[in-house]
Amino acid sequence: MTAGTRPVVDSGHDEPSVDASTEARRSVRTGVAGLAGAATNGLLGFLLVVVITRGYGTVGSGAFFTAVGIVTVTAAVCTLGAETGLIWMLPRRRLGRRGDAARVLPVALLPPLVAAVVVGLVGVFAAGALGPRLLDAGDGGTPLIAASFAAVPLVVAMTLLLAVVRGVRPIRAYLGVQSVLVPVARPVLVGVAAVASGGVLVGLTGWLVPAALAVLVCLTLVAGPLGVGRGAALRPERADWSAFWSFALPRAASAAIDASAVWVGVLLTSVLAGQADAGVFGAVGRYILAGQLAMQGLRVAVSPQLSRLLGRGERAAAAAVHRQLTIWALVLSWPVYLLLAVFGLAFLELFGPEFTAGATAMTVLALAMLVNTGVGNVQSLLLMGGRSGLHLTATVIGVVVTVSLGLWLIPGYGVTGAAVAWAAGIATENLIAFGCARSVLGQPLVDAALLRAAAGVVVGVGIAALVGVLAGGRGIPGLVVALSVLAAGCVGLLTVPDVRRFVRATMRQLRATSTSPKGR
Repeated sequence: MTAGTRPVVDSGHDEPSVDASTEARRSVRTGVAGLAGAATNGLLGFLLVVVITRGYGTVGSGAFFTAVGIVTVTAAVCTLGAETGLIWMLPRRRLGRRGDAARVLPVALLPPLVAAVVVGLVGVFAAGALGPRLLDAGDGGTPLIAASFAAVPLVVAMTLLLAVVRGVRPIRAYLGVQSVLVPVARPVLVGVAAVASGGVLVGLTGWLVPAALAVLVCLTLVAGPLGVGRGAALRPERADWSAFWSFALPRAASAAIDASAVWVGVLLTSVLAGQADAGVFGAVGRYILAGQLAMQGLRVAVSPQLSRLLGRGERAAAAAVHRQLTIWALVLSWPVYLLLAVFGLAFLELFGPEFTAGATAMTVLALAMLVNTGVGNVQSLLLMGGRSGLHLTATVIGVVVTVSLGLWLIPGYGVTGAAVAWAAGIATENLIAFGCARSVLGQPLVDAALLRAAAGVVVGVGIAALVGVLAGGRGIPGLVVALSVLAAGCVGLLTVPDVRRFVRATMRQLRATSTSPKGR
């Protein structure tokens, strides 16, 4: 059996051979780096949405979000789950010119890139028929749709190479590209296009150029560690193909669904309710996804560690890492979603008064995301344990719920109907995935510390939000009051001895981890 074919269920290890607390501490350093990258990505992503909505209005931003949705959904389908397969397999392989990691590249890259080229060409030729149906611009939508499909191979290449970087380089290299280069360049280039009145097509080009830069940077970053050009074997063995794609193919469908979550809603809303409603839903969705960035940053940071632990059968250690990072994600994300639920009107006013129609949708989706964050990265536990089939099952059930309810609710309720459909899909998928992960690991995924953290966040943010609503309503004045109360409360907490001890202990973990040998 090759190194990449050892799912957690086949290990046969009932007792861990490593200390669970040690592995939890080891996740601290990478977790902090992932959170820093997520925060940067979130701020710059929000700036990009502001640039798009302010620069193009509801109709123009609806067209822009629809085009990006086409690129995102199509690229996620064409990637065939290979990006997750790379993050799962590379930590289990040997690097360098004498290692076997480089053999994974042809296996993982060639099928998705071929699929992307074929689908992109078909989409370009079909743009004339798709444009009038997806956009309100009639024949004017054809060039935008054609450009979206033409960009699919580029986005697929960037996605795959970023996964290779994450598998073979320290996390700072990955974050430098994914959380700095791309998100910094996009609002600048899209903003220049909007100011120059270049139209949505020119703006989309500005959104795509950073992807090309990222591909070039990633190629430079991965060549050295993999030994490419220095004698590393690139010709895969037959077992490499079977090991990789037996994992990746079940992940292909779920990866497409995960990456396209908000864009499915945008496309359905555009077709069933109109382009203006799609623009509003796209703006709401960007807030919802921004709140999830903390958990995404943690997942990216520790996925290779989970793959290593679960590949060796260290289930207790993996569960300990999961519980610790779930607390982090909850403490960082739940305040965001609770504020979005109460002050959705205020947040949408920042995009312009025409976007405030999505306030109810914001509340519905923010509450659903409390479930998503509260169960933690259970999807990563399934995927890094080699159980991509179970993950696919949960994802498919979730998307069936979303699409079914969307077809029923969107024509009559527009943005709010789309939000209810997506919220139901989110809750369904995450609860199923949680049950599967708990069953596979045989370890508790929730403990008393997690429950205490959840209760503390709800009480603290709830009091601040109530004060804000009573003092200034649910608009921007009320939000400012709530944030002021929260800031004062956080400063006050630092005077509590138990909180100060926790902060000092965390800083000691960071210093201890930073002086220990660095894993990938």
